[in-house]
Amino acid sequence: MAATIALAGNPNTGKSTIFNNLTGLNQHTGNWPGKTVANALGQFTHNGTSFVLVDLPGTYSLFASSQEEQIARDFIYHNKPDATVVVTDATCLERNLNLVLQIMAITPRVIVCVNLIDEARRKGIDVNLGKLADLLGVPVVGTVARSRIGLEQLKCTIEQMVSGKIIPKPIQITAAPALETIADSEVEHDRLVTAVVQTAESIARKVVSIKKADPHQIDRKLDNILTSRRFGIPVMLALLGLVFWITIAGANYPSELLADALFWLEEQLSGLLLQIQAPPWLHGMLVLGMYRTLAWVVSVMLPPMAIFFPIFTLLEDLGYLPRIAFNLDYYFRKACAHGKQALTMCMGFGCNAAGVTACRIIDSPRERLIAIITNNFVPCNGRFPTIIALASIFTAASAGLVGSATAALFVLGAIVLGVATTLLISKLLSLTILKGIPSSFTLELPPYRKPQIAKVIVRSLLDRTLYVLGRAAAIAAPAGLVIWVMANISVGGQSLLAHGAEFLDPFARLIGLDGYILMAFILGLPANETVIPILIMSYTAAGTMLELESLTELHILLVDNGWTWLTAVCTILFSLNHWPCGTTLWTIYKETRSWKWTWVSFAVPTITGFALCYITAQCFILLGLA
Repeated sequence: MAATIALAGNPNTGKSTIFNNLTGLNQHTGNWPGKTVANALGQFTHNGTSFVLVDLPGTYSLFASSQEEQIARDFIYHNKPDATVVVTDATCLERNLNLVLQIMAITPRVIVCVNLIDEARRKGIDVNLGKLADLLGVPVVGTVARSRIGLEQLKCTIEQMVSGKIIPKPIQITAAPALETIADSEVEHDRLVTAVVQTAESIARKVVSIKKADPHQIDRKLDNILTSRRFGIPVMLALLGLVFWITIAGANYPSELLADALFWLEEQLSGLLLQIQAPPWLHGMLVLGMYRTLAWVVSVMLPPMAIFFPIFTLLEDLGYLPRIAFNLDYYFRKACAHGKQALTMCMGFGCNAAGVTACRIIDSPRERLIAIITNNFVPCNGRFPTIIALASIFTAASAGLVGSATAALFVLGAIVLGVATTLLISKLLSLTILKGIPSSFTLELPPYRKPQIAKVIVRSLLDRTLYVLGRAAAIAAPAGLVIWVMANISVGGQSLLAHGAEFLDPFARLIGLDGYILMAFILGLPANETVIPILIMSYTAAGTMLELESLTELHILLVDNGWTWLTAVCTILFSLNHWPCGTTLWTIYKETRSWKWTWVSFAVPTITGFALCYITAQCFILLGLA
């Protein structure tokens, strides 16, 4: 039977990186606290011996005041692993030793892993590992996990402890109460905390030597700018604008290449069906319906995601994302939401489904639900094509501005509106169906680190881009079949699509749209990328999804079908604020295990979108500007 090894440590010490390198499971890692919110299991072998490695959530303490602390404490205390590896950060060892000492009070079978040795040396910090081991009475191993340095020694030490070759004799903390005090109650809590802190300070003074007067000087200088009241928000907006400009400008050409390749393959599939004399309706459903919709989703989604997610992950690895959360924490607390919602909201820029999954890092069930319900208010890359195209046609062009820079500024403006809406709806939810006060948010700002560019690109493509794309594709293909059926089955001389648009038209006019636009959004529920192609198909009565060769052609088509500047504005507003896509809705259900909250997540942005569009349309009509 394989021995069980627990992997514990403070957030952002490289614990998940060690787990990945030992087990090969490639669990996602990042340079901000709160990455692991449940136990991850993996296996590794050393000298023929098998070990089960359990990656516990990062925690600062074993006193259960958060989900992470409770999970970590309960596993160590009740499951009694054969050894517990506590990962510490060499650049701030004193603080990390508090957790080490608490775990040693529960179990003597502790191995201390002092990670980030290279980073400590660059900052002029030296840790005497041998002396630390003598003072603690347990093995100590120094590592640089990202470069796999010291991991072989760590595996050897684990094997020796499990086999009994190493018998730890952990230090006894003066005034430490019984184990049950830590695990089951808060009796003598203050006395224990004081004893642990004093012991950690004493040990750190003896083993840590600092050659520089202020080893964290560079980090503090950067934070004085990036987290300041004067520059924090403007720098954040500028960086986001740059990210979107790079995404928009860089995605155009590869998107065209991918579309050409996929539609060339469509021709081959059509030829194959023609060769086997397949009936036209089968060709229409399989190729013009399912495959063409799938090709649209892939060609539109993949290039921007392949650019956005790596850039986003680089900012994460650099350590900037916690600074965004810090800058926005005040506003989220005002909305009775959680500061970490800023991080999950940022994930929604790439894909709302990924943003919903990221809500796991929020401890409070109430605040987690608020983050899930409001995540759809920031535009995902599936809604970017609609926003960018309409902005270029009706806003940028009319102002004499062209190019990706203008589109990026417009998208940035849309995001500011989305953030404002997120805060407003979060406040309303906290005053109504999800009443409560914001929980405390202690966020450790990690040190700035040089990102591992190659690893970040590979992992972001595999973990995020292809994962999200796969889920979207699974929904887009059957949706294409439904779209084709509605466009090609006629009743009374009109297609089902036309009948639906005619039925919706009076209501759609109230919110500044028309029946075909609203029908396109309804049919685009499985994948937002299909809204514009469905609209083109509807206006041209083509029976299949089309793409015009230029924005000028699209402009002419829309104007010929009654579009005005107000129509474009309301369509953009509705694109920003309407129901989540099918992939996101399914993810919400998987995360909440509740159809109730899935329907609430559907209804809240939908009602918001209808209300905003109605107010905008009626105001412009009353002012005579429509």
